[in-house]
Amino acid sequence: MQTVWLSGAEWLAVLRIGLGLWWLESWRHKDKKGWFERGTGIAWAADVAGKHRWAAVRAGFDKVVAPRPRLMAYVVVYAELALGLGLVTGFLTPVALAGGLLLNLLYLTLMIHDWAEQGQNAMMALISLVALFACSWQTWSLDSAIGWFGA
Repeated sequence: MQTVWLSGAEWLAVLRIGLGLWWLESWRHKDKKGWFERGTGIAWAADVAGKHRWAAVRAGFDKVVAPRPRLMAYVVVYAELALGLGLVTGFLTPVALAGGLLLNLLYLTLMIHDWAEQGQNAMMALISLVALFACSWQTWSLDSAIGWFGA
């Protein structure tokens, strides 16, 4: 593989770290007080799910998220933080990439009507897939330093 400036593995690490920074920004800009004390994030998602064109999304939300809104607020907010930290540091990278891919696919499915969100979630999912299958933890990662997840 011919590349410019960095090696292919280093460019994949840049992509992985950039995705991690994207997750950290998603976590940073959330109104945590609103999410945790007033339930704004889950209430917004409930409204979106309630109007969703797919019955499976409405039913899934009603079964999994609606009965435990406070817990789900913490899960969503801290999952984004954990994904960001894992990807930036390269710690448990395959787990973070698979988790991020799953979360983006859930967001993509829930927000099927929102074109702006669709683009963001589709691109983040694509980066997760590429970084996962290209073993982006080989360079500039704690996983590599520890010797975990050999390529």
